Amino acid sequence: MSLKNLNARNWILFFMMIAAVATRFIYLGEQTVWSNFTPIGAIALFGGTYFTNRYKAYLIPLIILFTSDIFITYSYTGKWTFFYGGFALVYLSFTLMVYVGSLIKKVNVKTVLLASLVSVVLHWLLTDIQPWLAGTLYSKGIEGYFQSLVAAIPFEKNLLLGNLLFGAVLYGGFELAKSKFSVLKTQKELVY
Repeated sequence: MSLKNLNARNWILFFMMIAAVATRFIYLGEQTVWSNFTPIGAIALFGGTYFTNRYKAYLIPLIILFTSDIFITYSYTGKWTFFYGGFALVYLSFTLMVYVGSLIKKVNVKTVLLASLVSVVLHWLLTDIQPWLAGTLYSKGIEGYFQSLVAAIPFEKNLLLGNLLFGAVLYGGFELAKSKFSVLKTQKELVY
């Protein structure tokens, strides 16, 4: 294989995402206070922003999420589970996060912060449909949905914190690497 066929930018993006997702496997004990503090939202945003190929932008973050979900579920249950209740809405929310990331044209603190906030709101509104409609904790009326949303605030706060922390590491790290290594820049960035 020639060096021309090796896309260093895509490999660096991929390995940065793998390094970030590895933090999902850090055991924090039985402390549910850390529930939903993960790099997955930041990975989805990051992939949407930096992969120039739209298929890779969506597929790589979602495959990383799917694979890590399988292993995390196994570590908690001892069973290999590929799908779970609310799976479709969770993956839809992360697909939308990739889209939100693709809207970032100029990477800076403001755009990444705004994208992080929007993505958490999308996740919050979508993923709380399943416990509301399929669960038994909440009434099936709109008030039950709002009760589900309120109950989810600590989890969504943790998702936001994860997006901010891991987003700072991923976006900041890649922008720093781009400033040092021109091979990581797109053709459009090289023109400027």
